[in-house]
Amino acid sequence: MSISNERKEYLKKKQKEKRIIIFAQVLILIVFLIIWEVLAHYKVINTFLASSPSLIVKTLSSLVESNDLFTHIKVTLLETIISFALASIGGLVIASILWWNKRLAKIVDPYLTVINALPKVALGPLIIIWVGASTKSIIFMALLISLFLSIINIYHSFKETDKNYLILLKSLNASKKDLFFKVVLPSNFSNIINNLKINTSMAYIGVIMGELLVSKKGLGYLIMYGSQVFNINLVITSVFLLGVFAFLFYYVICLVEKKFIKK
Repeated sequence: MSISNERKEYLKKKQKEKRIIIFAQVLILIVFLIIWEVLAHYKVINTFLASSPSLIVKTLSSLVESNDLFTHIKVTLLETIISFALASIGGLVIASILWWNKRLAKIVDPYLTVINALPKVALGPLIIIWVGASTKSIIFMALLISLFLSIINIYHSFKETDKNYLILLKSLNASKKDLFFKVVLPSNFSNIINNLKINTSMAYIGVIMGELLVSKKGLGYLIMYGSQVFNINLVITSVFLLGVFAFLFYYVICLVEKKFIKK
């Protein structure tokens, strides 16, 4: 099937716009790193307090040489992937159950809001007592942060599904199962993907908070250890690595979105 000239022109402009955006994003990052390095080099900023890109590279090299870097990265990534998967799947399943049972949704709605609003850090000591000072407590902390937010976001998306369309299908004797799997779920796929994007950051926050409390390995542990010994280079290097992996998680989800959602 041939493509019209107007369509070709539209696709060309869209690709050009995409390249401009990517170029601008990369340029901002490069300019930021250059300015940071120049200010550190000429002592405008105190590298003891703010580090510098070159010191981050040196810190990464020393961690690689000591064989510690990949161990810490592996621990944090594994905990994050487990937490992300449990929160995303659990959020979708529970939100589906709440959509299916309106009475149950009304009963648990205030509890979901209250639990989601609780300061999770304050629950840290209780989590350690309940679950133990182990990887389980880190994953539990991450779930507390991301699961309830995921449930609320997905459930409210389900509730906002076009009611007129649902009423029309009901008038045609469509079952509740048909409504859910043929209308509610497909029409909210983009919202589910957006929730996955949110869950990437929430899972990371929960894992790092958990590692700050109990872990002896992981990037969160490196941040805590670096702050205790006033090694700001180690702290900022760990934060930099977290940013890199958070971006990679986000990029993977964007690829999934691009594959399954036609824009």
